[in-house]
Amino acid sequence: MSLGEAVAIVAAGMAAGTVNTVVGSGTLITFPVLLAFGYAPVTANVSNTIGLVPGSLSGAYGYRAELVGQRHRIIRYGAASLAGGILGAVALLALPASAFKAVVPVFIAIALVLVVLQPRLAARLEARREDSPAVHRVSLGAVFASSVYGGYFGAAQGILLLAILGLALSDSLHRINALKNVLAMLVNLVAGVVFIVASHVAWAPALLIMAGAVVGGQIGSRYGRRLSPPLLRGVIVIVGVVAIVRLV
Repeated sequence: MSLGEAVAIVAAGMAAGTVNTVVGSGTLITFPVLLAFGYAPVTANVSNTIGLVPGSLSGAYGYRAELVGQRHRIIRYGAASLAGGILGAVALLALPASAFKAVVPVFIAIALVLVVLQPRLAARLEARREDSPAVHRVSLGAVFASSVYGGYFGAAQGILLLAILGLALSDSLHRINALKNVLAMLVNLVAGVVFIVASHVAWAPALLIMAGAVVGGQIGSRYGRRLSPPLLRGVIVIVGVVAIVRLV
């Protein structure tokens, strides 16, 4: 790995950590960078997932004030996130690499659509429903399903969680985003453990992503509300389109 590649991976990790904390979809930055440097899709996904765990933790810590009083939510939705993350990670390793390479362009395309539609999803959060047992049951199932997806690939997992939690919980968007960061971190963590035990990890890029993502998580939690969402979405869409072109 050249010095230029190492710097690029650290920068991508920083950008991903920032975007994951503020919006979600940081994988659409780091994953294509690893592909561009010649890593196989499954290896790139595994290494990327492990690399983003500290960044997710950093972002969650940055939102610690908004997490006050949400212990019961973290326990309830966290259990669903852990179970879904394990299932998604196992599915990634159990299915042939050719299957992952075939479906990832579709996943990225779906993620890009979600990124583009994010303003409308955010607007709908203003009309949140009141909490009810039925809504909680549905939201638990939806969080589990999004966590399976997150364990398998993960791009736009944060946006999915924001939509699910925002429609299920009567709370401020900032507190919901804080909860989202914790749940995404749990999915990445448990998937990363599965990958470390049962898969090949490219540790050099994973560690470089970790370094950048930790800084990015702090940047996102501290300055994220000042960044222009349209600019972030534009960058994500451009990077995602490049990834689709490379894979197809």
